[in-house]
Amino acid sequence: IVDQVDRMLRGDSSRGTIQMTVQTRRWKRDMTLEIWSEGTEKALVRVLKPKKEEGVASLKVNSDMWNYLPKIDRTIRVPASMMMASWMGSHFTNDDLVKDTRLIRDFEIEISYQGDREGLLVWEFTLTPYPDAPVVWGTIRYQVRKQDLMPTWAAYYGEDGELKRTMTFSRYRKMGGRLVPTRSRMVPEDEPEEYTEMIYLDLEFDVSIPKGTFSLASLRR
Repeated sequence: IVDQVDRMLRGDSSRGTIQMTVQTRRWKRDMTLEIWSEGTEKALVRVLKPKKEEGVASLKVNSDMWNYLPKIDRTIRVPASMMMASWMGSHFTNDDLVKDTRLIRDFEIEISYQGDREGLLVWEFTLTPYPDAPVVWGTIRYQVRKQDLMPTWAAYYGEDGELKRTMTFSRYRKMGGRLVPTRSRMVPEDEPEEYTEMIYLDLEFDVSIPKGTFSLASLRR
């Protein structure tokens, strides 16, 4: 079931436009992003708006990641020491973009609950990483609706067993021929008034991606 959900949300290749809102205690920031992806190995994210950040981009190829800053016309490779740093000022990390984790491959999965929650039939899974899995979380709890296998929330715990952040999913509708949660919100446990929200404005699956899209030359363009 978890593998089915994982595959439905990824697709072999995809292109989408996302409205990203980052809310902190001190400021609020809105960006429009275009995202191209190919499986779990390749992704290109480019800022379309606001104007002052237009062209800022991130490229992921396997476990490597680069950022392009058009104001100084510079491409910067992200070192391993910065993988847990914030990505584009959001509550997501560079590791969230780079990781090629497949839940079914890297985690032992158990059904920890199934039944009714607030009038909704759900499965809740507890995911524990295998000893050699390249993941940063000690445990992930993941809830899915039984009726259509749509995720409702995911809770991420550190190796110390403490809850670190929670992702919620909502606004389910068809995009690119598939039912998907078009809104997701990440909230850090230590700053519950803060969040990063992503809303899909459009999304296509199994698209034809131009040759050379996932390259340093394309990153600069």
